[in-house]
Amino acid sequence: MNSRLEHLHSYPFEKLRDLLDGLESEAEQPALSLGIGEPKFPPPTFIADALATNLSGLCKYPVTKGLLMLRQAIADWVIRRYQLPALSVNPEKHILPVNGTREALFAIAQAIVDSGKSPLVLMTNPFYQIYEGAAILSGAEPYYLNTTEQTEYLPDFDAVPAEVWRRCQLIYICSPNNPTGSILQYWHLAKLLQLADQYDFVIASDECYSEIYQDENNPPMGLLQVAHQMGNTEFNHCIAFNSLSKRSSVPGLRSGFVAGNETIIQQFYRYRTYHGCAMPLPIQHASIAAWQDEQHVIDNRAKYRQTICDVYNILNPVLSVEEPDGGFFLWPQTLIDDTEFAQKLFVDQNITVLPGQYLSRPFQGVDPGLNRIRIALVHSHIECLAGAHSIQDFITNS
Repeated sequence: MNSRLEHLHSYPFEKLRDLLDGLESEAEQPALSLGIGEPKFPPPTFIADALATNLSGLCKYPVTKGLLMLRQAIADWVIRRYQLPALSVNPEKHILPVNGTREALFAIAQAIVDSGKSPLVLMTNPFYQIYEGAAILSGAEPYYLNTTEQTEYLPDFDAVPAEVWRRCQLIYICSPNNPTGSILQYWHLAKLLQLADQYDFVIASDECYSEIYQDENNPPMGLLQVAHQMGNTEFNHCIAFNSLSKRSSVPGLRSGFVAGNETIIQQFYRYRTYHGCAMPLPIQHASIAAWQDEQHVIDNRAKYRQTICDVYNILNPVLSVEEPDGGFFLWPQTLIDDTEFAQKLFVDQNITVLPGQYLSRPFQGVDPGLNRIRIALVHSHIECLAGAHSIQDFITNS
């Protein structure tokens, strides 16, 4: 067996299942899981219609590159969304469809990392655990960038030693961030692009929450957008990841894309021809329909915005919590150990939340997830408000 498997942590939801194993809730209300970031809004009917209309495609092997129509739809969306010049994103050079960004975020490290050069893979801390697993199994050492209240939940690139940058081959960033909801601004991304030029590493930008944000007139900037504004029109050192899962409430469709530098895309494509992960044709056609429509995304965003605001107003009097700039998670502090909080809340209210320490690692004397919980506001407005009131009652009566 691959000895690196021994260094993988159990996945957060496995830890949560073990934490709650054997406990029984004393509450009369039905169970409510606020632990997993799985959108619960009904998917748009036109996506399901496009899927059903193209079921005949199941009798054909799909190709790794995907349909040109899909790559063109994605390229058009990237240009519109990030205000790039027409034709600046070429569907033949800069785009690859993927079966959800989770598998692509993992695979990119396997394609990029040269394990013979004592590599580091950097990631913000707390983080999406796929980054860490990808680093370890590629033969790299994870290096964590602590993001805390003191850093406004953003990585401090200036605090990273030059020796770390010299060993860095890949850095994962996530904006809006899972779980903190922080958004990297132009100057953060510009600084990172300058460092990538100087030290020659790849930036993997996880932008899966890019379409869920609070200020309708100020959408989060993307890596390719900032690169182009800086004159990096070839997107050197850049690869961005996005998905329909959160944007269109279709996590089960497993449809996303990677976009970026032509050389990185071509080498990643070469890797993926062996990886065996081509997107089925019916899903490609459904994805084309989804990327070409914005109204359902605007409607979803408005629902999330209202729910986040209302839940925040309920919890703020009893928890130290901030409204996120983006995404659909809350990241409050707990007055007791986060794992104990999760257990007691489950027993008392039949509500599941994810302990923050399951999403972080102790590093340089700091564990940014300790005594925090992640609350995923993915259910209907009514269900989320009911859950918030139950958490409020639990804290008030504890």
